[in-house]
This record gives sequence, structure tokens and C-alpha cells, in this order.
Amino acid sequence: MLARTIAIFNQKGGVGKTTTAMNLSGYCAMLGKKTLLIDFDSQFNATVGLGVRHDPEETIYHALLGGKRPREVIRRTYLAGLDIAPATSDLAGALIEMVEVPEREYLLRKFIHEVRSEYEYIFIDLGPSLNLLTINGLLAADEVIIPVQCEYYSLEGIAQVLETLDLIRKNLHHPIKIGGALLTMYDKREKLSREIAREIRRRFPYHVYDIEIPRSVALAEAPSFQKPIMLYAPQSSGAIAYEGLAKELLGETPFKKSETAAFYKKAYPEELKSDAIKIPEKPRAETEYEIDYGTYDPSGIVKEDLIKIEEDDAPPLILMIHEHSATEEGGEEESHVRVF
Repeated sequence: MLARTIAIFNQKGGVGKTTTAMNLSGYCAMLGKKTLLIDFDSQFNATVGLGVRHDPEETIYHALLGGKRPREVIRRTYLAGLDIAPATSDLAGALIEMVEVPEREYLLRKFIHEVRSEYEYIFIDLGPSLNLLTINGLLAADEVIIPVQCEYYSLEGIAQVLETLDLIRKNLHHPIKIGGALLTMYDKREKLSREIAREIRRRFPYHVYDIEIPRSVALAEAPSFQKPIMLYAPQSSGAIAYEGLAKELLGETPFKKSETAAFYKKAYPEELKSDAIKIPEKPRAETEYEIDYGTYDPSGIVKEDLIKIEEDDAPPLILMIHEHSATEEGGEEESHVRVF
């Protein structure tokens, strides 16, 4: 059985393409599907975000133009069942080198053809532009997922994407399908997010995924720790959303709102949800208070020095108060007080 090949594409930057490619492929692997992620962006953020170690001479660029076989460049990741074809900045130079290559639009398709029978899902992370690399990615894919940020300019970006895909079908005779639009960076507290989401669901001529990817601090932090969201913060709202998206893509039943609520209730006991935080109004002159924000960790460990999370479905906040008091000997004594 040949793999289902999906490109993550939008000509607009900053809409969550790489975040979606990393985490959607990760959850497909966790749900038992043998998955390959191809980092086809010259910024190579997916490669860095997954913490993949590889030889600089063994990347997707070297497989396309350097004579390397696909199996020589594909690497395993932290997750069982998820492999990646890594990229480096060399991919930017490929745009110039491809100009003289015969059938230059089909190089990535040939790469995928050699390994397609070994996987069930192949995801292609494309860059935020329309160039020869993008054309290669679209011609190699069976369908495309379009991440759409819940902001006004994203509506104009959708029209450009649909026009590009139409040109691919007509001029290059490739029957690429539109898997659907994915709403990202959604904040249900903001009126604009709700209006944009409603407008896209009403006007977009193709499928719109039921799952909406929320704004999430954890999603933004995970790449800096070189981990996908399921390894960095598996109980965050972003992780739950991408798990639901993977299940929707695979045809399984995603989390219902009631199930999600029950999940959070189990993960975060009620006794940790009190908003009563009391700090002395007039602390002693010799005492200083420093406050760090953290998140609840089921293992009992508090992650310090994180920025404050202010989204609806975020884990409850924990304040860690560092009390610095002067001692009679002239030293400094520090105590830690956890306030929930």
C-alpha cells in the first residue's frame, strides 16, 4: 500500500505550517501510522524543532542533487514510527541548481517514489513562498492542508493558495486535492478570531477541519527544547488539538468537548485550581519577594521561569515565591513558598 502524501502549504508566512507538520506527523506516528516528514523549507525549522542529528552532507538537498539515496538521508526521530528527511540552508541554493536539471519539477516526486511503499503517511513541510521548491512539493503530494491564521490578511492568502493550486492542475496536469483548511492561532476570547473562523467555514469552497488549533505558549516553546508538543507538554491545549486533528485526518473520532473537559479534570485536580493568591501587602523591609510563573506538572515537578500562560484551556498557574531574608550573620537565607 502506498503512502498518503500530504503537503502543508500556504504562501503566507507565520501561519503555523511547520508547527502543524511537526505535530500532526508526530501524532499520526503515535496513533500507529508509519510516518515520514520531509523538511522542504530552506529555513529547516522542522529539522531543528525535532532535534534531529544528521551529517551535513546527508540531507534532502543531497538526495535531490547530490546523488544520495533516500534511505541514506532519512533519519529516525524521538518518536517511534516517525522518520524525517532533514534539511539545511543548502536547500536555498537548490533553486539555482535546479534550473538546468531536466524534469526539475519532479525531483521530490522521484525521491518519494522510492520510499512510498515503506510508509503510510508522508508529510511535506513547504516554505512560505512560491518557487521551484514549492512546485516540487505540490507535484509530489496527493493533497494539501492549508493552515489559516485567524486574522484578516489570511482571507486574502487563501485566494492566492487556491489560484496556485488551480494553476498546478491546469498547467502541470497534476490532480492535487485540497484536504482542507486548518484554523490556527485561534483565540475564542477574541471577537476577530471568532468572526474570521465563522467566515472561513461559511465561504471556503472545500473542507474545513473541525479542530481549531489554539494560541498556545507551549506550542511556541516546544521547538526551543527541540521536542514536538506531545513530548514537551502533552496535556496542553495545543497538544490536545493536534491529537484531535490527527484523529480527524485518520478518520477516527476526535475528542469531544465533554471528553476534553473530563481529561483536564483528571489531569488537573480541582484543589489546584484556586485563584486565591495572597501576598503580604507590606512585607518586612529586609525581605524581598520574587515571583516566577510555572505550570502544573503531573509528576510533581514545577517548571520555573516560564512566561505566564493566559489562554482559556491552559494548565493552572503555579506561583513560586522566592523569599530572600537577611540573617543575623549578614548572609542571605532563601526559602521557597508554593502558592496554588
